[in-house]
Amino acid sequence: MTSSPLRRTALDAVHRALGATMTDFAGWDMPLRYGSERDEHLAVRTRAGLFDLSHMGEITVTGPQAAALLDHALVGDIGAVKTGRARYTMICREDGGILDDLIVYRLHETDYMIVANASNAQVVLDALVERSAGFDAEVRDDRDAYALLAVQGPESPAIVKSLTDADLDGLKYYAGLPGTVAGVPALIARTGYTGEDGFELFVAPADAEQLWQALTEAGSAAGLVPCGLSCRDTLRLEAGMPLYGHELSTELTPFDAGLGRVVKFGKEADFVGRAALAEAAARAEQNPPRVLVGLVAEGRRVPRAGYAVVADGQVIGEVTSGAPSPTLGRPIAMAYVDAAHAAPGTPGVGVDIRGSHEPYEVVALPFYRRQK
Repeated sequence: MTSSPLRRTALDAVHRALGATMTDFAGWDMPLRYGSERDEHLAVRTRAGLFDLSHMGEITVTGPQAAALLDHALVGDIGAVKTGRARYTMICREDGGILDDLIVYRLHETDYMIVANASNAQVVLDALVERSAGFDAEVRDDRDAYALLAVQGPESPAIVKSLTDADLDGLKYYAGLPGTVAGVPALIARTGYTGEDGFELFVAPADAEQLWQALTEAGSAAGLVPCGLSCRDTLRLEAGMPLYGHELSTELTPFDAGLGRVVKFGKEADFVGRAALAEAAARAEQNPPRVLVGLVAEGRRVPRAGYAVVADGQVIGEVTSGAPSPTLGRPIAMAYVDAAHAAPGTPGVGVDIRGSHEPYEVVALPFYRRQK
């Protein structure tokens, strides 16, 4: 049995010309790093980084009952999102398990764009199509209609402003507006997955290379560098942002993940998973399950996903994500641990790293929060 060839983004030739180390990510051939992932990470924290995120899955929902469909299909109150704004939300199974976490943009009164994780895009598309039955709305697979570039870091506003007449000063976090950047039509969104200010630019694939080159030239004096998926992962980890397949899965509800706030029971619409999620909310309040916490190493050994978290010789949890933190200068991890050991500063907590119980400090998430 032969596997399907990896998909390539519209910027594939650019990545190879820059000498990127490529990797298979959710069926896409993506840049992992261009040089030092630590240098790329620190560039985003202190200057700016340029990412190709064209593997993300865009799905359009349009029609008179688009809002009603999304209020039924997703856990958030999507009908309350104003035109030009975005909302972080989730799509769950009937039993409350998380199928994916999403960003939903309301582009016009009856037009929405849902951005799904690359690994779950088909699952989300299939679920939305199934849940659209009976609604006067169309669900459209637009994954091939967009390339997605992101400029992230403290210098990103100045870089993008230099290439557009759009009012970026008035563009709030989790908002988007149509405009042109370097002459390229784009949806300019003030969103990101790094913990820094920044923009995600949705453009036609045919325009992606022109925009990449223009951003590179405009950002050269500010120290902008191309960045791969490796530093994107350490950036989101420091910012305490969950990653599907690590902190989120079908085995967990939003309440298990500490993200119950995204579930809007107050909206008028019934929604898929409501009953199960109401039960999960009650359980979480009465008898908290394992809690997602941050762990900071006292030593230098790096925890990885799946490693056991221990205390008093007993397993009390499991690491979901771990890596060296370029900002903190020490290894860090996110982990689900028993509620009794979840308070910051809980003594005696460690991670079992190949049979050795390495000491770790329990801390509140996130590890890093940018200065406003």
